[in-house]
Amino acid sequence: MDTSPHKSDFVNVNGIHLHYLDWGGNGPVLLFLTGMGCSAYIFGKFAPRFTDKFHVLALDRRGHGDSDYPETGYDPDTLTEDLRQFLDALKIDQVILAGHSMAYIELSHFAILYPERVLKLVFLDAAYDSSSSETKAVFERNPLTKMMPAWPEDFSSTIEEYIATIKRLFPALAVVWSEAMDEQTRHIFKETPDGKVVDKMSDAISKAINDTFASYAPEYSKIQAPVLSFFAIRDGSDYLSSDYMTEEQKAQVKDFFKTVLQPHNKRYIEQFQRKVPHARIVKIPSGHHYCFIKQEEVVFDEMRKFLLE
Repeated sequence: MDTSPHKSDFVNVNGIHLHYLDWGGNGPVLLFLTGMGCSAYIFGKFAPRFTDKFHVLALDRRGHGDSDYPETGYDPDTLTEDLRQFLDALKIDQVILAGHSMAYIELSHFAILYPERVLKLVFLDAAYDSSSSETKAVFERNPLTKMMPAWPEDFSSTIEEYIATIKRLFPALAVVWSEAMDEQTRHIFKETPDGKVVDKMSDAISKAINDTFASYAPEYSKIQAPVLSFFAIRDGSDYLSSDYMTEEQKAQVKDFFKTVLQPHNKRYIEQFQRKVPHARIVKIPSGHHYCFIKQEEVVFDEMRKFLLE
């Protein structure tokens, strides 16, 4: 159970209900945006650490957490309009946006459309471009997709057993599992009347989001706001499973990260720096995609310095 002091509430914007968490605090508004499939509760431990200097909130975008799950509206323009109307509803004129993973869509698009409303941007291992042909080619070579067992058919059990299965199939999630992960899981899955535990996000919504990833090329060079971007330099060790991988398969995974993914990311980071020359880049060696959990102190210290400048 999430014990961090916060208000949980909803706003009706753009024809849907959006859920958000408000930890309070005084100062500029700092709004956290989640990665794909996550709930605002994932920031339950990290976000409240900023309430001494900022008014801290986190938002569930459409199709996430406790917000509504319409089948449409996962294009950059609609997601950004959701965010604009959310800020208007709460009478927030200017905001600091801190986003994880897929939140690069809202961060970049909102900052370009409404530069006067953005104080600063923080990319939490989020400043990527999934539409590029090079990125797509790299991930097609990822051996993990062929090694991971399929999800058990007709899974019917408790949320706790569902979590145990997730941790077994996804070792990279197991290494960062926390109370915040427990709590957010309770808000992204639901139990059906016949006792099954299912993801709230439908296959149609997942496809719509992935279609956006494949087509949206963020125009980072147009961002005017101050930028802090964390890049997790992953070595593959968090993805290894002794439960279903052979030693040879583990070696294949580590080789992919070392010889394919890391060189690709190095080129991409250099490209991002050229596009956003004023950005502050923080590379985290042996970093985790959920860097604000596994490398919490590094991320917190760097974020705090940047935000208080």
